[in-house]
Amino acid sequence: MIAVSLRHFYPERWDGIGSDFSIRQHAEDVVALIEQLELGKVHLVGHSRGGAVAVELAKLRPQVIRTLVLPDGSITMPVADTADATEAAAFSITLLGTLQENLKRGDPTRAAEVFVDMLSVPGAWRTLPEPVQEMILANINTGLAGTDRPLTSCADVKKFDFPIMLLTGEKSPPRFEFFFNEMRKCKEIPASIVIPNAGHLMQRANPKAFNKAVLAFVSAH
Repeated sequence: MIAVSLRHFYPERWDGIGSDFSIRQHAEDVVALIEQLELGKVHLVGHSRGGAVAVELAKLRPQVIRTLVLPDGSITMPVADTADATEAAAFSITLLGTLQENLKRGDPTRAAEVFVDMLSVPGAWRTLPEPVQEMILANINTGLAGTDRPLTSCADVKKFDFPIMLLTGEKSPPRFEFFFNEMRKCKEIPASIVIPNAGHLMQRANPKAFNKAVLAFVSAH
């Protein structure tokens, strides 16, 4: 297994200034890594913003993907103007807007706490081990630049010719499942695996269930 540290992420402490931090840039970086290491086709797992990177990579280089696994992948698609779509958009705007406001006030710890709690459940930040909190704080300024989410069209999804696994936490914000359902309108994709007793940080809240589900899927392909 290779856990990729994308540019300007932990362990780097980035100030949020620069033009080389984007979903597209990170997707190109991961493609370059796969090709440099001559890995062939890979099982690509992208959580949260990493899901947006993984989907962008799938659009750029589908030939390097064996399977695509998206735990609460932060995907954005053009959708009809419905109440659910409005709710999904409002959540993203509030989440990122609140994060940036707290960062601009010079309170990174408060920014991290509110961000994590909004994505999971109230009090989630305080339950995280200190090393995990430190990693999040090291990354927190990426919130000043990391709001871009390239649109993924139905035509893009239809071209994905590899198995796809979608996961969400029992307590995750509905925004993620909303866009998963939009993907299913374009292509037959199995129902999302719901990780019980977990929110957005499902791999930490319920690692046993998360690992079992992902490893079973990967092993099957």
